[in-house]
Amino acid sequence: MDNIFDRTICDAHIARIHTLTAGTRPQWGKMNAAQMLAHLSKPYEMVCDPNYAATHKRPNGLARFLLKSFLKPIVVGPKPYAKNSRTAPEFVVADERVLEVERKRLIGYIDQVQAWGAKHFEGKDNHSFGVMSAQEWNNLFAKHLDHHLRQFGV
Repeated sequence: MDNIFDRTICDAHIARIHTLTAGTRPQWGKMNAAQMLAHLSKPYEMVCDPNYAATHKRPNGLARFLLKSFLKPIVVGPKPYAKNSRTAPEFVVADERVLEVERKRLIGYIDQVQAWGAKHFEGKDNHSFGVMSAQEWNNLFAKHLDHHLRQFGV
């Protein structure tokens, strides 16, 4: 699994992001490139946007238990995501987006997470899954990035 806290790995992901154009088509799924970049920003918003908790309702206790028990192992485990996997409703991006705006925003988030480093994420609470290790945060970010960049062939 790539280490998103490593500057070299971040730069490699950013280089892949820079190869996307408005005309880049997905190999599966319905999103266009700008929507995909906006979608990739969603997990970063949870930790980088100080207003996230105030504007997004936290799942109730039962829902969090189910998410933590059944979905978390898929999201942060070592196995790659399947093509056309279901997306959580709050992560769906269906409106039109501007590629350069979304590219800049996502790269800003990647840079921020890398600058904070693994120590910042050790024991950090996830909105849906509860407290996670730095390795689990790494896996969440790295797997999601790679999955969707592969979706677009970059």
